[in-house]
Amino acid sequence: GSHDSFSYWVDEKSPVGPDQATAIKRLARISLVRKIMKKWSVTQNLTFKEQLEGGIRYFDLRVSSKPGEIGQEIYFIHGLFGIKVWDGLKEINSFLEQHPKEVIFLDFNHFYAMDDSHHHFLINRIRSAFESKLCCVECVEYVTLLYMWEKKHQVLIFYHHPLYQEYPFLWPGNKMPAPWANTTNVHKLLQFLETTLGERSRYGTFHVSQAILTPRVKTIARHLIRGLKNTLVHRNLPMILNWVKAQKPGVMGVNIITSDFVELVDFAATVIALNDLLLEEDESAT
Repeated sequence: GSHDSFSYWVDEKSPVGPDQATAIKRLARISLVRKIMKKWSVTQNLTFKEQLEGGIRYFDLRVSSKPGEIGQEIYFIHGLFGIKVWDGLKEINSFLEQHPKEVIFLDFNHFYAMDDSHHHFLINRIRSAFESKLCCVECVEYVTLLYMWEKKHQVLIFYHHPLYQEYPFLWPGNKMPAPWANTTNVHKLLQFLETTLGERSRYGTFHVSQAILTPRVKTIARHLIRGLKNTLVHRNLPMILNWVKAQKPGVMGVNIITSDFVELVDFAATVIALNDLLLEEDESAT
């Protein structure tokens, strides 16, 4: 999976998003401030299509309306506004049309400046984009690839808002827990990932290991111009990747792992290769 999957493009000319504090919004009237914000808002370099082609199958999504804009259009957001959600969904669906055996997870986990009418608008967009590809809520253990292929389903939507209850194809957010370390220290991050794996539910939910470092205000202040990639990601990705290589998938092991700038190292291929360990277990059992 990728973290803030849509943030490969954010609009530095647009107003700052409603996910930011009032003080930041005031400062961001200065165009230089928005340029700096962009360096810290972008967590991926690859488009949805490029991420899909590189093996990413879980997408971490934050969305927002644009306050003051007429209509109910919904955009991706991370500090600054990204592309329209509809455009992203169409891009993803186009990939699925060409690859009918691929399955993806879309995790809508943060909503900003959205009332119920915005939510219904977005949910209808999701339904229009994927139609019969949407997998309705089911016992997690039943949802194997074989199950998905038989039903011709390709998309699981996780929706962290009470309105999920009104739509059978929206999975509740609590089926996709994603504990967050909120640290700039790679050693604390890895310890947190170990601890939360040990605490994960044995059955009934998926699980996201967020292998990401989060800048604090003072981190940004000290390294304004360098941005997230050059300050935190480049230096620490090798250690994070080593942790990934040491994991085992399956019950009480890793399930979904997300990272920033997934193309900087062989992240997706490394995670996918862990599945070979499950095949080895099956062979030794037989």
